[in-house]
Amino acid sequence: MRSDARSNRLRILEAATEALACPGDTSLKSIARRAGVGQGTLYRHFPTRESLMLEVYGAEVDELVTAVPALLSALTPPHALRVWLERLLGLGRSTPEFAEAMRGATAAMTEQCREPYRPLLDALTSLVRANEAAGTILPGTTADDVLVLLGPLWHVGPEDEEPARAARLFDVLIRGMCPASAVRDASVPGETRRGT
Repeated sequence: MRSDARSNRLRILEAATEALACPGDTSLKSIARRAGVGQGTLYRHFPTRESLMLEVYGAEVDELVTAVPALLSALTPPHALRVWLERLLGLGRSTPEFAEAMRGATAAMTEQCREPYRPLLDALTSLVRANEAAGTILPGTTADDVLVLLGPLWHVGPEDEEPARAARLFDVLIRGMCPASAVRDASVPGETRRGT
């Protein structure tokens, strides 16, 4: 990437981060204006709003992606899936723009549109396959299936009238996806390690 293109990309990311940090207009047009670039330049680097949002939250995405091997080595497959999805949902509830971007994952029709999601989809696929191998999830389940099921939970945020509702709905989702195992709260000591 040429130095001017790299500079434009960094300015766009900085502008997006600043825009998201304070209330106001977070449209792509506004972000381009704040970055001092044209909308065409912004779209060359980030063809969709979702791709920009996923890049802005890149550090959080990297943490989710790199956590999978450690989770699978320390926890049973259904517990690993639960903990990872809790982290994903937690990020979405605290940052609505990230949740909005993730809702776009299942709507993305072309491989190009899905490319920004690839690391997260691959990480989730590893968790789903581990559960399939363990017999704790319905064979043939895909990462896309899980994200479709997760979709409604993005709307249940911390401001919900009944705070326990989000946890209850999430528990229903996990028990529905992994009925072959008694998946309980992975934070309870003694219930998450293999062989316990």
